Amino acid sequence: MSNIISILFAALLALVVGYFVGRALLKKTFQSKEADGEQRANELLKTAQQTAENIKKDKMLEAKEHFLKLKTEFEDDSNKRKNIILQNEQRVKQMEQQAAQTKQQATQVEQQNIRREKELEALQIKLNDQTEAATKQIEVANKRKEEAELMLSQQVEQLEKIANLTAEQAKQQLIDAIKGEAETRASGYIKQTIEEAKLTATKESKKIIIETIQRTAAEQAIENCVSVFNIEGDEIKGKVIGREGRNIRALEAATGVEVIVDDTPEAIVISSFDPVRREIARLSLHRLVQDGRIHPARIEEVVAKTKKDIENEINEIGERTVIDLGVHGLHPDLIRMIGRMRFRSSYGQNLLQHSREVAKMCATMASELGLNAKLAKRAGLLHDIGKVWHEEQELPHALLGMELAKKYKEHPEVINAIGAHHDEIEMTSMISPIIQICDSISGSRPGARREMMESYVQRLRDLEALALAHNGVEKCYAIQAGRELRVIVDSENVTDEIASKLSFDISQKIEKEMQYPGQIKVTVIREMRSVSYAK
Repeated sequence: MSNIISILFAALLALVVGYFVGRALLKKTFQSKEADGEQRANELLKTAQQTAENIKKDKMLEAKEHFLKLKTEFEDDSNKRKNIILQNEQRVKQMEQQAAQTKQQATQVEQQNIRREKELEALQIKLNDQTEAATKQIEVANKRKEEAELMLSQQVEQLEKIANLTAEQAKQQLIDAIKGEAETRASGYIKQTIEEAKLTATKESKKIIIETIQRTAAEQAIENCVSVFNIEGDEIKGKVIGREGRNIRALEAATGVEVIVDDTPEAIVISSFDPVRREIARLSLHRLVQDGRIHPARIEEVVAKTKKDIENEINEIGERTVIDLGVHGLHPDLIRMIGRMRFRSSYGQNLLQHSREVAKMCATMASELGLNAKLAKRAGLLHDIGKVWHEEQELPHALLGMELAKKYKEHPEVINAIGAHHDEIEMTSMISPIIQICDSISGSRPGARREMMESYVQRLRDLEALALAHNGVEKCYAIQAGRELRVIVDSENVTDEIASKLSFDISQKIEKEMQYPGQIKVTVIREMRSVSYAK
């Protein structure tokens, strides 16, 4: 029994001890968790405070930036308003100055009018006095006339008695004598007047022409038949040539020029009588070299694109020319023809430069003579328009230009000036001889023209036209200064045998119809291409 009690007592004691120990441990655990919670709360509080500070700083910066922006806008707006106020003040000052000048001019005019009125009154008084004096003199003269007539009748009677002639017979003899003397003197006077008029007219015309030339000075440069394309190194020259010269042949076939690649360092020579072809070849080479891809297909693509660009450039040149000269209301086709003048030459002289110079001189000369300067300038610009017509015509370029001017409804005086500047038709206006004179002046400047150039270009054109007249010929290019004629034929319609015969026929026709130095090589090219696509 005592054992049970002791066990129970021990258990109870253990229970009490466990309770207090557990409570102490639980309290310690709660205290540690509470400390951790406070630490976390402090950390969160610090983080929140730091975040709040950052947000505050950002908002302050944004506010400052917005303030600076508003300040800048306000200053700009203020400056603009100040400028507007200053401009208005300047305008008001100018208007006040103009008003003062106008008032001063009006005062001067009023003073001049008053002075003139006084002068007129003085002249009127003087005229009245002179009129009275003249009336008295007329009365005295009438009296003397009556006395002279009386004396004359008495003397006539005496003369009739002495000379045995009537008054009518004596009067007729006197008239005949005076008439002969008067005719002699009049003839001399007329001759002298004509000589003086010729001398004065010659001096005045020389003066006008010299002033026109001096006021319209222009640089002259004879057009050549070659263009030099500069390259950076011989490696690029090798790319341009291509394998076995295929790139050169493709470029020549596409553009119709002769590409000369010799030992000249860093240069390729492009030769052709047609400036448009040379420019197309030069620009195409420039683009190919910049691109780096040089092969026949790419060459054809670039040449086709360059031709379109040249057409656009021609339109721009024409528009700039008419704007610079102040010629308005031209038909778009005429503007395009003016642009094509940039790539044409006449006896070695650039046609656009020549036409611009003629237009300026015509305007100057017409204004000196008191004629319509705008019409004269218009006619001077269009006088050689027949040289750039894209179709071959048998008419002279002056008559062809006249027909084009009629087609595009130009002024009749302009039409006559264009057609008559080489005396193909009769001149019907005062502008026509001015155009003819200024055309001669422009062409006769030292170094302006070269006769051999024009005949050479015409020979090459005739050579190409002769070959193009044959059936099956697609393109024809005269190269090497006319020593070689390359003929490209349609491969579907022309066989190898026909191509050989065509080469012989063209050479025989050249021998019969043309005059040329040395010999001409006729090369007929028949190229067959087969194209397919892998899909």
